[in-house]
Amino acid sequence: MSQPDTPARLEFAPSRQFPNWLAEQHIALAFTTYQAGKLFLIGLQPDGRLSLFERTLNRCLGLWTDAQSLCLGTLYQIWRFENVLGDGETHQGYDRCFVPRVGWVTGDIDAHDLAIDATGRPVFVNTLFSCLATVSPTHSFAPLWQPPFISRLAAEDRCHLNGLAMRDGKPGWVTAVSRTDVGEGWREHRRTGGCAVDVASGEVVAVGLSMPHSPRWYRGKLWLHNSGSGEFGYVDTESGKFVSVAFCPGYLRGLAFWGDFAVAGLSKPRRDRAFSGLQLQERLDKEGVGARCGLVVIDLKRGDAVHWLRIEGEMIEELYDVAVLPGVRQPMAIGFVSDEIRRLLSVGEPQSL
Repeated sequence: MSQPDTPARLEFAPSRQFPNWLAEQHIALAFTTYQAGKLFLIGLQPDGRLSLFERTLNRCLGLWTDAQSLCLGTLYQIWRFENVLGDGETHQGYDRCFVPRVGWVTGDIDAHDLAIDATGRPVFVNTLFSCLATVSPTHSFAPLWQPPFISRLAAEDRCHLNGLAMRDGKPGWVTAVSRTDVGEGWREHRRTGGCAVDVASGEVVAVGLSMPHSPRWYRGKLWLHNSGSGEFGYVDTESGKFVSVAFCPGYLRGLAFWGDFAVAGLSKPRRDRAFSGLQLQERLDKEGVGARCGLVVIDLKRGDAVHWLRIEGEMIEELYDVAVLPGVRQPMAIGFVSDEIRRLLSVGEPQSL
């Protein structure tokens, strides 16, 4: 199932019905791992077996796609890829071929979640400066918004702003690990200091969260991961409380929806101070299981994990983001190392002088 250049110790193990689920739903998946610096595209081969395609992109985090364009954040750049295949066309058997077209150099600002807004511009969480930002033709970034508890922009990662939920083409909500206004102050509030903030009003709509990530607006609810406790759920907007829907045996990051399902990313917590003392480890110890790495498909009606893709091997133990590619069977992407990017050419619509 793996690419020929993928180390043998890296194994992708799907649940028995995971490939069938992809086929039934007519979707492919994409996910990023900053630990290994990889973008993975998951689809199906003609014989029904999994297709796993990977490209190396240093420290890739936030990911957005509409199945024709693909945008992601890396160590010091934001990249936008475009599909060069028309309806019914294939390239080496793949029905999507994403080619890098535009890159913006941001510097190492630790950009996390990102999306494309209604005007077509990238909007991303600038974690280092504790703000939402967009790209700039002349600077590293252009600030768009900052939480009301952040007094000024400083390269200090004051609250560990990380997640972005879009609504109607605009930023709707963000998540942060704390409401601190001093450099890396969030590290002292990882267990219960997390919050979700309404961008338009600046109102804090949920508190008491544990290292929340990946807020998403779907079917009239604000969903997110309470990562420090291993819980996936939503915010009750009336009470401001987090409602747990499912416990997952891993550090949750990355969230996408399709129909009655959520696709979530699972990571093994790093063995460092940032992940110590969390409720997640206490729950894992209680259940007698270890943390897992991979993707899990959750039935929204029942809260059950109905399908999964486990990743085994020291090369990849941490994921960041996940996205659904609707109407896609077998996607691929062109990278920068081989000569393939020199030879794969496409012609746009004619323009007037």
